[in-house]
Amino acid sequence: MNSNDSAQPRILVTGGTGKTGSRVADRLAASGHEVRIGSRSAEIPFDWTDRSTWGPALTDMDAVYLAYQPDLAAPGAPDVIRAFGAAAKAAGVRKLVLLSGRGEPEALECEWIVRESGLAWTVVRCAFFAQNFSEGAFADYILSGAVALPNGDVPEPFVHADDIADVVVAALTESGHDGAVYELTGPRALSFAEATAEIAKATGRDIQFVPITRTDFVAGLTEYQVPADEISLLDYLFGTLLDGRNSATTDGVRRALGREARDFSEYVAETAAAGVWAVTEVPVH
Repeated sequence: MNSNDSAQPRILVTGGTGKTGSRVADRLAASGHEVRIGSRSAEIPFDWTDRSTWGPALTDMDAVYLAYQPDLAAPGAPDVIRAFGAAAKAAGVRKLVLLSGRGEPEALECEWIVRESGLAWTVVRCAFFAQNFSEGAFADYILSGAVALPNGDVPEPFVHADDIADVVVAALTESGHDGAVYELTGPRALSFAEATAEIAKATGRDIQFVPITRTDFVAGLTEYQVPADEISLLDYLFGTLLDGRNSATTDGVRRALGREARDFSEYVAETAAAGVWAVTEVPVH
């Protein structure tokens, strides 16, 4: 066990430059915690595919935000999570907070591995992030004015990445969250077509939703030069998870934080105001 029992926990944030990891790291640093960013470009490099980097990154850490890349549904993920949990325990880490996938059978196996790690644990289970429309693979679609996706009529209660970060930070730094599974959603479900319409209204732009097949979806992502592992994951999510299994909302944010989850409309308003979706017309000569 590490030796700073009376001090604030020192925390390794894997995926520390990603959508949730960067938010978690910023919140922890702002509250005075010692934060180590787990990324290949960090001062102490961390790479999921290079296990020799794990030990140095885990040294002197008390807790870990475990956000596995590319996804817990990826082939071989359980073996990686099992090995990482053992390495964390050997390094003296006391707590793991796992970002898990809602409705993913493969993610459940990884959750059980974390539960059986011998460490304190919290599971934060999520599906589609609202920020996928501004910081993920759908951002280019919004900018292009045509959101071409399969299964766009299935309701999804998009969860705000800030809510995820707030729950993760609470689980890492406060008592009362050990052994909890928090399934996080927004307060209402809306289809991708409805989400696109909300963004169009907020930006004053003509942004159309275009239903397509999974084959055309993969081809489009390839054309946009989305990394192959992300394409495979998105194809899995749209082809498997968007069958209605995740359409119900949950009270995970309220259970963890004592407040309601942020609505998709709040995300849309703040993102539109920041100019993320603004398109500058190029003059025609």
